[in-house]
Amino acid sequence: MSGKGGVGKSNLSLNLGYSLAQKGHGLLLMDCDLGLANLDVLLGITPDRNLQDVLLSGADVRNAIVKNAAASLDKKTAGAFDILPAASGVPELTDMNSDMRDLLIKRINPALRDYKIILMDLGAGIHGTVQSFAAMAAIRVIVLTPEPTALTDAYALIKVLSQDLGVKDFLVVVNDVAGKKEEELTFKRLETACRKFLNVSPVLLGSVRHDLKLQEAVIRQKPLMELFPEANAAQDITTLADRILKIYARMEPYLEGQEPLRILEKK
Repeated sequence: MSGKGGVGKSNLSLNLGYSLAQKGHGLLLMDCDLGLANLDVLLGITPDRNLQDVLLSGADVRNAIVKNAAASLDKKTAGAFDILPAASGVPELTDMNSDMRDLLIKRINPALRDYKIILMDLGAGIHGTVQSFAAMAAIRVIVLTPEPTALTDAYALIKVLSQDLGVKDFLVVVNDVAGKKEEELTFKRLETACRKFLNVSPVLLGSVRHDLKLQEAVIRQKPLMELFPEANAAQDITTLADRILKIYARMEPYLEGQEPLRILEKK
């Protein structure tokens, strides 16, 4: 998730999903930017159905899931990498009321039992739908860039989730950095503000270096991890995936037995 749009959150979600799937984990990547979806665009696919159909037309969520969405993936190494696409250009889905959100969750829950990991790409900002999905997750990753506006909006998102919903655990990824020094400086600014004013201590998960290969992958509508696995950004994303799996492994004993979606919520 991110406070500001344009920080590379969806690209990071897509490539994290690729990396996690390559490690043999059955994974569903959910496009939770319900009104401004773009994961399908990043993959160059045109889904027949999406979350709009599930919510408004009562379509079976399993019929909306795109199996092996990145069709050129090596099936022997990629594992189950499916996508649940959202709609684009549907503003009424962006900030649903609580009844609509509850209905959506009820309708998608049955399909989630098929997956080991559910990775949610949330919309940017602090509106109610973002808050609802964020509150369900066991692992919350805030994505920001070194830009002052991204830093300010990331702080605002943490403030809302911590003060309104009591959420205190946040991992941070600093995207599009020049190097380690810029990563550390950006994170330190966010951490200092959160500790001082919110009594929240975010944890640095890592960073992704600026990489022109990422822009080329976007233009070619393929995951960076597939096209350029040796690129700097791809290596950084692999490191992030490894760290997430270590955190997940420590949490897993406490998560077993929970209902789907709620499986992502800590006890």
